[in-house]
Amino acid sequence: MAKAFVFPGQGSQAVGMGKALGEAFAEARAVYEEIDAALGAPLSKIMFEGPEAELTLTANAQPALMAVSLAAVRVLEAEAGLDLARDAKFVAGHSLGEYSALAAAGALSIADTARLLRLRGQAMQAAVPVGEGAMAALIGVELDAAREIAAAAAAVEGKVCQVANDNGGGQIVVSGAKSAVEKAILIAKERGVKRAVPLPVSAPFHCALMQPAAEAMREALATTTILAPKVPVVANVTASPIESPDDIRRLLVEQVTGTVRWRECVAHMAGEGVDKFVECGAGKVLTGLLKRIAAQAVGVAVGAPEDLDAYRAFV
Repeated sequence: MAKAFVFPGQGSQAVGMGKALGEAFAEARAVYEEIDAALGAPLSKIMFEGPEAELTLTANAQPALMAVSLAAVRVLEAEAGLDLARDAKFVAGHSLGEYSALAAAGALSIADTARLLRLRGQAMQAAVPVGEGAMAALIGVELDAAREIAAAAAAVEGKVCQVANDNGGGQIVVSGAKSAVEKAILIAKERGVKRAVPLPVSAPFHCALMQPAAEAMREALATTTILAPKVPVVANVTASPIESPDDIRRLLVEQVTGTVRWRECVAHMAGEGVDKFVECGAGKVLTGLLKRIAAQAVGVAVGAPEDLDAYRAFV
């Protein structure tokens, strides 16, 4: 039985996340304190108390989600005997969750990861003026059909529209200029797509409009220490394992504008014999997507003290 540990992305945040872990375990508190110190700001207070609007800001949500993920890993190590190098065949994360995966696997320090994600959030928000970009979820459509819809919308509007996330189970997210994404919604409905709905996001992530943010990350990553991970990391951009620091650096830059190939990431891990997935952090989004991608696999989410017993039974 092989296990993978996976880490959620933006959208999983909620006020109060990680608070119970911090109250129950010193290891979690130490993670929050390290991240607050690295950022020079009380991010943990926003995580625990809100307001929600402040937590949802991309520059806060990204390091905050990583904080809960790493707190969960540290608690599993202390309380449940987790040794990632021994127990995990792969780690992977959805979008910003890839940074959490790299930190869990020892490729990045927690402090550097927090600073990178704060910068990533700020740069992604700044790349496109508010109101000029958009994202939409297409439900009940496969990847090739979604690509055709995005390309048709881009051609009509003469603006960017591309597939941002392939989440599996017929759930595809498109991203780009607001008018082009609105056109994609109309085209999707004309072509019989089950549902096509705009997403409440502050910027058009994972598309070519994010190029300024990619350049900001290229500059930041060039001076960041990256070590070989102790567990192979399945990259969003390639849906295949990476272990070289140079590859990690390059693909984290490409990830800003590239498609999050989550369905293929999970399928790759399942194809390599992984039949148990442990989601570390806030929410249970990735565990919910799992069954749609790898029907034979089982998952458990760990983000609160009461999840430890389920984890112990699971492993």
